[in-house]
Amino acid sequence: MIENQKIRPAKVIGPLGEPLSIDDLPPPSTKRWVVRRKAEVVAAVNGGLLTIDDVLERYGLTLEEFASWQRAVDRSGMQGLRVTRIQHYRDLYERQLKY
Repeated sequence: MIENQKIRPAKVIGPLGEPLSIDDLPPPSTKRWVVRRKAEVVAAVNGGLLTIDDVLERYGLTLEEFASWQRAVDRSGMQGLRVTRIQHYRDLYERQLKY
C-alpha cells in the first residue's frame, strides 16, 4: 500500500483554456509578472499542478502576494490581476457586496 504519495496531474486547464504543464509555467527566475503569468500560476495551484508552498518557494513570493492574486482572479477574472486597474476592481467588488 502506498501512503502519502503526492499524486498530481500532468496538465491542468490554463487561464486561456489551453493545457498547462509544469514546463509551460513561468521560469523560477521571473521578475516581471504580467497578467498572463500570474493567471497561469494561480491556475496551476487551483488545478493541483503545484502546491502553494511550491509556488512560494519556486517564485520567491509571499503568501499574501499569492493570496491577493487568487482573490483577484476569483473576484474579477484575469482582468483583476492588472496592476494599473487594481483600485477600480476593488471598488467594483465592494459595491457588489453592498447590493
